[in-house]
Amino acid sequence: MAEAVDYKYVGSRPVRPDGADKVTGRAQYGADINLPNQIYGRILRSTVAHARIKSIDTSAAEAMDGVFAVVTGADFPVGEHGEIGGEGGGDVADVAQNVMARDKVYYHGHAVAAVAARSQSIADAALAAIKVEYEKLPLVLNVLDAMKDDSPLLNAQCFTKGLAEKPTKPSNIANVMTLARGNLDEGFAAADVIHESEHVVPMSHQGYIEPHACTATVNEDGRATVWLCTQGHFDTRAQTAKILGKSLADLRFIATEIGGGFGGKTVVYLEPVAVKLAEKSGRPVKMAMTREEVFRATGPTSGSVARIKVGAKKDGTITAAQAWIAMEAGAFAGAPIGPGAMAIFAPYKLEHFKVETFDVLVNKPKVAAYRAPGAPQTMHCMEVALNEIAIKLGMDPIDLRLKNAAEEGTQAPYGPKFPVIGFKECLEAAKKHPNYTRPVPAGAGRGVAAGFWFNVGMQSSAEVYVNDDGTVNVVEGSPDIGGSRASMCIMAAETLGVPYDRVRAMVGDTDTTGFCNVTGGSRTTFATGMAVIQACEDIIAQCKQRAAATWGIDADQVDWKDGQVVPKPGINAELKPLTLAQLAAKAARTGGPIAGRASLNAQGAGPSFAVNIADLAVDRETGKVDVLAFTCIQDAGTAIHPSYVEGQYQGGAAQGLGWALNEEYIFNKDGIMENAGFLDYRVPVASDLPMIDTVIIEVPNPSHPYGVRGVGETGIVAPLATCTNAMRDAVGFLIPDLPLSPPRVLAAIDAHG
Repeated sequence: MAEAVDYKYVGSRPVRPDGADKVTGRAQYGADINLPNQIYGRILRSTVAHARIKSIDTSAAEAMDGVFAVVTGADFPVGEHGEIGGEGGGDVADVAQNVMARDKVYYHGHAVAAVAARSQSIADAALAAIKVEYEKLPLVLNVLDAMKDDSPLLNAQCFTKGLAEKPTKPSNIANVMTLARGNLDEGFAAADVIHESEHVVPMSHQGYIEPHACTATVNEDGRATVWLCTQGHFDTRAQTAKILGKSLADLRFIATEIGGGFGGKTVVYLEPVAVKLAEKSGRPVKMAMTREEVFRATGPTSGSVARIKVGAKKDGTITAAQAWIAMEAGAFAGAPIGPGAMAIFAPYKLEHFKVETFDVLVNKPKVAAYRAPGAPQTMHCMEVALNEIAIKLGMDPIDLRLKNAAEEGTQAPYGPKFPVIGFKECLEAAKKHPNYTRPVPAGAGRGVAAGFWFNVGMQSSAEVYVNDDGTVNVVEGSPDIGGSRASMCIMAAETLGVPYDRVRAMVGDTDTTGFCNVTGGSRTTFATGMAVIQACEDIIAQCKQRAAATWGIDADQVDWKDGQVVPKPGINAELKPLTLAQLAAKAARTGGPIAGRASLNAQGAGPSFAVNIADLAVDRETGKVDVLAFTCIQDAGTAIHPSYVEGQYQGGAAQGLGWALNEEYIFNKDGIMENAGFLDYRVPVASDLPMIDTVIIEVPNPSHPYGVRGVGETGIVAPLATCTNAMRDAVGFLIPDLPLSPPRVLAAIDAHG
């Protein structure tokens, strides 16, 4: 581990700069934008889950007073195949068809037409006047059924990618991915104990509180401006441009405040439709989804079926591991099989392993990212298998993991060798934690599991401007979801050596700041923060040049220390230091305004590991589960703002607990979601959860100036298996499938007598 560094501002806990506006209601979210002459857009959605569209009659809607525009798939360009980059991307044709159906609908709630009207009530009446004739088609809702040769085919143009040989016939299996090393037969032959099991993890939603919303206007030159709640306005602009066949220069996207995203707001749903309606009507168009629409028509995460086999020696050494995992893509390709395959075995040293993952089409909404997409589902089966191995060996489950833990130099299953990582430190902290050493409460069970996310870098830009009085403005293009504006200010203050309260940060739109990829993948503090740091270093270099010119010495004879330029030791002791404020006040005479800029493709995102501990109490007469204690231990590299890091740990745990214990999409035989609302789709509320304890482990990432590792993804990975393992301890047998809801738990208890 690197030596501890004393920072002045990094590691502090200032109040978040956007906090006052949010708690007082001044902050503007997606649905808060209102423009003169604004009209309202609404979408007509399919009433069947799989059908050919025989006809759409919009004449009655178009004739209604107060209706300004009606669009269908025929109003959009023919979708060409090709990739849209970014976390919410995919095949252009698929994303376009998901936004507005063409010849077929692929899931209940699929958009088939849209209207824009003077009021929402008129818009709803216009939707009711549109007549759609469907020819129903066979549907498939089960991922294993969809993989069968005789399954109903969703897309005749879908040929499986990733196979050794190019397929000759279409399939519901869109993609396959295999990672392997060593010899499985040899590995399992060396095992003293072997565990095998199958696990089902349901499709679940991110559960963000703010529904999708946007407002679009198009001027006489055809240039559109869109206000939207998004995790990445540059990426959603790119998606919209591809879908509409427009130039990026003709689209200006402005990110509003965002009421949660967790990966689900990296995808376009309303934006291309709003632009098309605004273009056709000549008026600004505002669109907002209902809560029901969010559930039925936006991207949840994949449900999965996983089969796991793990072997180990008597001393706990894992000899081999094998996994087969089928993941639901929804109606279009895009299940997170790659990240899932990369994550499943990542925390461990494995000589022999194989993981096969499958991206499978079913008649459900197209999935979207959800916080470490793919990792919770795949790591659930592995972490449960390790718990079962520990039980068979009579070994402490943390000791088993320590025996096999990856460390610096371990080759990751997906290729590279790990740099400095903090997995062992997390395990050691977990073993010593009071929530692990104290006795298990009577009638409860305790479980542990590990989590992992590799994190990403990607592209970011930042500009830093010094005002005449020495205050600093940071402009960057990463929407602030978890407090990133405060983190940017902290890193700018630390780098420049100026007080935190003299730095302000803002999220620029696509016209006012340089390109930034989506706020996702736990990249923002790492990558955009690195851009801010480099922009500040640009300012420091300029200040040294200006001071040198003022003093009549060379720039290499000048240092920057504590927010001011000083001559290096031995250089003219009579020269007085110049603060940033003094330099800014004289900027007009030394070259003009002081501004720093940086754009980069950040490399070296440090992998993040976590260990969770849970105590669950189970009511054997009702199946009800109470979470008595939950502990999150995770490596943050360096916690720039510890309060926000802890909040990420707790938020990930809360979402993971919801997924583990209650949350699931429930479809009837016709493919209609039966619990499309928070009344029936049961997310945890405050009364369901204990105080979630957190431990921040800091093993600095050597690839970042301040040692940052992303922390937003890893927190959701381990809770699923942690709960399954705690349930195993509580009831004495394994309940392999999720969620561990009262009906499933009670049925399992009854079946075991």
